[in-house]
Amino acid sequence: MGAFYPKAGMAQGLQRLSHAHRVVVCGRWSSDCIREEERAMASVLDDPELFPILPWDPQHGWEGDVQRRQGLESIAECGFTMAGFVQARDLPLCRRLGLGAIYLDETNPRVRAAQWSAMDDDAIDATVRRWVEATADSRALYGYYLGDEPGANDFSGLGRAVDAVKRHAPDKLAYINLFPDYATIGTRQLAKDLSQLQTDSYGEYLERFVSEVRPQFISWDNYMVQYSQDLRNIEPATSYYRNLLQVRDVASRHGLPFWQIVSSNQIRPTTTIPSPANLLLQAYTTLAAGGHSVGWYTYYARGYGYAPIDADEQRTPTWYHLAEVNRQIRSLGPVLNRLTSREVRFSGGGPVPGLPGLPGEIIRGVECSEPLMLGSFCDDVGGDYVMVVNTSLERSAKFRLELGPERAVESRYCPAAGAFRPVAPDEARWLVAGEGVLLRVR
Repeated sequence: MGAFYPKAGMAQGLQRLSHAHRVVVCGRWSSDCIREEERAMASVLDDPELFPILPWDPQHGWEGDVQRRQGLESIAECGFTMAGFVQARDLPLCRRLGLGAIYLDETNPRVRAAQWSAMDDDAIDATVRRWVEATADSRALYGYYLGDEPGANDFSGLGRAVDAVKRHAPDKLAYINLFPDYATIGTRQLAKDLSQLQTDSYGEYLERFVSEVRPQFISWDNYMVQYSQDLRNIEPATSYYRNLLQVRDVASRHGLPFWQIVSSNQIRPTTTIPSPANLLLQAYTTLAAGGHSVGWYTYYARGYGYAPIDADEQRTPTWYHLAEVNRQIRSLGPVLNRLTSREVRFSGGGPVPGLPGLPGEIIRGVECSEPLMLGSFCDDVGGDYVMVVNTSLERSAKFRLELGPERAVESRYCPAAGAFRPVAPDEARWLVAGEGVLLRVR
């Protein structure tokens, strides 16, 4: 996450993208689940009611010794379903708050992806067994943190570590987060020791990660919404959408879920700051593409400006903006977990050049003054759904959809009510800047 960037259901066995949600979707144990003390421990990777919303932060800092005034209770209040990276001592409180958790080794909180390559199989096995023993009794435990932003040279060691997690904790996640597509690539771009991806293309980087690490999911970070000055600079804005669609394609072909980490702070002193619009857009574009989790970098300031929690451990305006966005994601998540992502299209030429346009399989055309992102989905009984996202960060959008033969919009999902509400089939609808809406089509 802090690397140098030079340019600024289980039964289906992961056979299709929607059911990959069911494999890795967990983050919040319901109160009923917590009260059922006699219930056997269910897999945290197999609950369609739960959608991971992750603060990308070590709860006690990367040295493992930070004490928070705005701690796990604050994270729960902000609408997260995950606690971020925690120590074993935090797991009981995570459970009481209904937060899933990813374990970060308190004896080595600065664990690096590269360390696994330096370990033999016995050492890797012993390390993972120690982690499992330290966390074995926790119902809040979601998975284990293995490292961030590995180069391809680290994949062999990470693959052995992932295998060890699968062996000793098959119902838990081996958490690894990848570089974005604007990381430096192979030897033709830079000297080999300066390359971040250690491949000649981002596509090669993703494919090698899948084949060599054998992961349970793909996660990556992209902060180009802020780097692009709220999408006004075309090259970095293009990176955001290109990266999202490329990971979606690789994940879909390999039957894997995907998680995107986006920015909830001022990522650099020269970039734009978090706003209701750019927070909404980052969340809704991830969901419209079929994403299985939204992560926010960062929750705590850690040297960044305009983070939800500032350097004095006080809540900032960003905290309240983010809490509203998280509320909407949490409401939508269980619905999206049961849907299969089919395709992604853009109207009006899209927010940047080169994106797939209309017509699509369900949406034939759009009447709207602003470019829209349109993700189509289906459920297990043949129902169709469309998520529409206003990709403008400056203007509200009024739109009408032109659908395929014998199709009409039946209802829209209302996050506040947690239910679909009927709408007139030909009704024009409004979206504020960055907002999205899920529509059910009959």
